[in-house]
Amino acid sequence: MLCVVEAAADVAAIERTGQFRGRYHVLGGRLSPLEGVGPEALRFDRLTERVANGSEVREVIVATNPSMEGEVTATYLQQMLKPTGVRVTRIARGLPVGGDLEYADGVTIAQALLARREMSETD
Repeated sequence: MLCVVEAAADVAAIERTGQFRGRYHVLGGRLSPLEGVGPEALRFDRLTERVANGSEVREVIVATNPSMEGEVTATYLQQMLKPTGVRVTRIARGLPVGGDLEYADGVTIAQALLARREMSETD
């Protein structure tokens, strides 16, 4: 597995969870047309090389931030990696533990509903 993040600080945040056992690819930012940051400014070419035919990468987890730019970057990554045949997944978004529905914005609640999963006895 290969987890794609925007910045090195994001690697540290994921590592603190102790839940990911794979490699990382740091883009060095996110797409932002308003700020003049296009695909050529980020490490997309190196990512394509890492995922190319013959590599051991079977899944790319897109872990960009849930901002407008992060979503644009995630969509770009999905389209860019589609021809490689590798599985592309996105980290879930929604309500944080300890959050309160009353204070959550509509987009966050909508994302939480879309990312819902079956409950099990271990939840």
